[in-house]
Amino acid sequence: MTEPQSWSADHIPDLTGRVFVVTGANSGLGLATTRALAHRGGHVVLAVRDEEKGRAAVQDIAAGHPDTRLEVRRVDLADLDSVRAFADGLRADHPHIDVLVNNAGLMAPPRTLSAQGHELQFAANHLGHFALTGLLLDRLAAGRAPRIVTVSSLQHRKGRIHFDDLDGARRYSPMGFYNQSKLANTVFGHELHKRLTAAGSPVRSVLAHPGYTATNLQAATPVALVRLVFGRVLGPLLAQPPHSGALPQLYAATAPDAEGGAFIGPDGMGELRGAPKRVSYAPAATDPETGHRLWELSERLTGVRYAWA
Repeated sequence: MTEPQSWSADHIPDLTGRVFVVTGANSGLGLATTRALAHRGGHVVLAVRDEEKGRAAVQDIAAGHPDTRLEVRRVDLADLDSVRAFADGLRADHPHIDVLVNNAGLMAPPRTLSAQGHELQFAANHLGHFALTGLLLDRLAAGRAPRIVTVSSLQHRKGRIHFDDLDGARRYSPMGFYNQSKLANTVFGHELHKRLTAAGSPVRSVLAHPGYTATNLQAATPVALVRLVFGRVLGPLLAQPPHSGALPQLYAATAPDAEGGAFIGPDGMGELRGAPKRVSYAPAATDPETGHRLWELSERLTGVRYAWA
């Protein structure tokens, strides 16, 4: 892969005829990603929890670009029943999907359990995307230059998967369990690449992280200290705008030479901001035992088993 150090949204190729699904598409990185894809001709499905906000995003994106092809569909990634219903509807209407961008995320809430009884960040950030990817895999395999982009975070390097206390019943830290979910994203994306390659699948699994980007992820967290440190203190000094933070995942989603298994992040100091480049995984993210254990656990918790053929 050529190092994409000077890559910008201007390098996105013509996407006419290609179908993209972007989770969390109505704000932040998801909105910036959807806007860039739609303005280059892509048909984008906005997978959102709040349909009203999704429709407002469509109006915003289409302003001045009347030919954009956008559709809004509801999904709550923390609720596996909602994920299945979303996937069923999408499969009924789309015989192929070219790119799935697993972008949506939840950050540092008080300990809360999902509809199925899982810790909310692990449910929304990891299990929902694991299930959605598996349920759409055959539609992706039918796509053109298909790929799955899993959006991680620098915080994955601070994460640990608490296999013995996955839901934080014994001890819970909002940021600690956010870090767990981001490590799980990264382990999943890497393990998915290995399994797709072994199966001879045409689908590529590519990972990305946005560095430090000013989005409502930090501002929306109910934990005051996180809002203060990440939103009001460090944000104005270090954070880049969403259209810049989205570049790594846009590169991963659209660049012809984005390789399966690659992890794309910003090229600036500390990977906080800058143009996209290939970056390294935390060692825990590529540990084979961790990958196998998380995969088996995720299949059991979601009830989704991947069909590779």
